[in-house]
Amino acid sequence: MSESILLPKSLQLSKSLKLLSNGFLGIWCLIAVFPLLWITLMSLKYPLDAFSANPLVVIFGPGTLSAGASINLFDLLLVILWVVVAFLGIKRWQGEKNLGSKNWLYLGISIGWLFAAVVSTELSVALKDLLGSDFFLMTPLLGMTTEHFQSVWIEQEFYRQFLNSLLVTTGVVSISLTVGTLAGYGLARSGSNWAFWILMTALVFRALPHSVLVSGYLPWFINSAEWLRPIFGEAAPTLYGQPWAIIVVLASINQPFTIWMLRSFFQNIPRELDEAARIDGCSHGEAFVRVIIPVMWPGVLTAGLFSFLLAYNDYLVAALLLDAQNQTMVPAISGYFNRETTSTDQVEAVAAAVSITAPLFVLVMVFQKQLVAGLTQGAVKG
Repeated sequence: MSESILLPKSLQLSKSLKLLSNGFLGIWCLIAVFPLLWITLMSLKYPLDAFSANPLVVIFGPGTLSAGASINLFDLLLVILWVVVAFLGIKRWQGEKNLGSKNWLYLGISIGWLFAAVVSTELSVALKDLLGSDFFLMTPLLGMTTEHFQSVWIEQEFYRQFLNSLLVTTGVVSISLTVGTLAGYGLARSGSNWAFWILMTALVFRALPHSVLVSGYLPWFINSAEWLRPIFGEAAPTLYGQPWAIIVVLASINQPFTIWMLRSFFQNIPRELDEAARIDGCSHGEAFVRVIIPVMWPGVLTAGLFSFLLAYNDYLVAALLLDAQNQTMVPAISGYFNRETTSTDQVEAVAAAVSITAPLFVLVMVFQKQLVAGLTQGAVKG
């Protein structure tokens, strides 16, 4: 339906205001998305094309094409097919109210299609050798190469930083949501005056600069082996440089914000739900798990996303408390840019920077419906 049918005339925007708001929205999207698209193009070109002053050279990559690195119509059709299947899979998963096993299976197939698209490049090479480059499906269209991504992920073992980031983010999200849901629920249902002061203390802690908090942890991490030696002997572990050790630091930094957010969500859930569950024979714990959490699930996902972003995008804590061998992706990318010596190294640094955005994009696309529901849950009335 059009806006004139859905809204009364008094609430309809004028054409000039709609044009102005849409124009600002378009400008903002261009400013926000353009850099990401541009560095993605750069990462797929050889240095001669990637750093050209002519935008058309960066887009079409004639130097990359002449060097034999290109995509053809068959490759392009495979990419379009992957995008369509992945999009339909995500929409199918989001369209269901109950996340059954079939939905998770379809979502897994959709995301796994990316790996099939990567493997299909080998099929493209085989078909090109079989049919010849003169065949219309095999005719080169654009100069593109994935050599820089292969160099970063395989030769320079960037997958180690990815695994470290996965370990840290999983630990931070798990701890933050476990503690945050319990504390948020308890504070939301508590009638004590102490709840207010606990929340204010948490807010002050969250407002402190990260550099102040990390400077307090740093001596403990560096001297941890010496202090633990009386307990563990010569096998005393050291906290410094261990990815699992900074989970506690990041979780403690993030926890006040998570508690505040989840408490506000719990406050918008009517107390009558708790009372009805108790009348039906549930204990407080059973009422929390079986009744409150299912209603609260969008809010939990929203808080989990913010916890994930804090751990995934953290630079300061990881740079100070992790050694060079156990860095997460964000500090490692900074290292790529600092040690660049040739134009090829610069493009590889760009490829590493592009790589870090893919999980964020997939995460937001998959959980966008739940995130929108969580962000608007404050409008729910009891």
